[in-house]
Amino acid sequence: MHELDHYIYPHRVLHWLVAGAVLLSLASGLTLGFLGFERTVALVGNTLTNLLYTSHKTLGVLILLLMTLRIITRLAFVVPDHEPPLNAFERIVSSSVHHLLYLALIIMPLLGWAATASGGFPVEFFHWHLPGLLAEREQLSEQLFMWHGRLGWIILGLVVLHVAGAIFHWKIKRDNVMKRMSLFD
Repeated sequence: MHELDHYIYPHRVLHWLVAGAVLLSLASGLTLGFLGFERTVALVGNTLTNLLYTSHKTLGVLILLLMTLRIITRLAFVVPDHEPPLNAFERIVSSSVHHLLYLALIIMPLLGWAATASGGFPVEFFHWHLPGLLAEREQLSEQLFMWHGRLGWIILGLVVLHVAGAIFHWKIKRDNVMKRMSLFD
């Protein structure tokens, strides 16, 4: 396999950083979504609950930043051709899942940011408080959190499809698709 068969190295690193951040964010978001604030406090205490919320918000901002960089690298550099080429069905599914993931991973942190701000909660990135950008409006916050949660389930479904496709190409087709995003040449 030669260099033109891979995405550029920074794009591959960004892919795996986003993947890790998304998995952690989904885990923390699903936990908070299922338990809610009061039950999480009852289970792990106030300090760990606040750490979980801060971590989830930090991951969201980090995903937004990393996805912005991914879009820049995707637009600025050549996307390698599939060798061997994908069939029409694989191209459509692959392209659809990738585009929907990109879109969802940009919209999701923005929804979370807006929901958090309009709920009167701090928008945090590590220990920095970011501007809320929206005034406190409880009903708007509830709606935005509802959509944030629903989009989380959609992202989980897209991640499952993405991973299933990767495993299909790696273990069944045994083509070079997995090597395109590998960190190791």
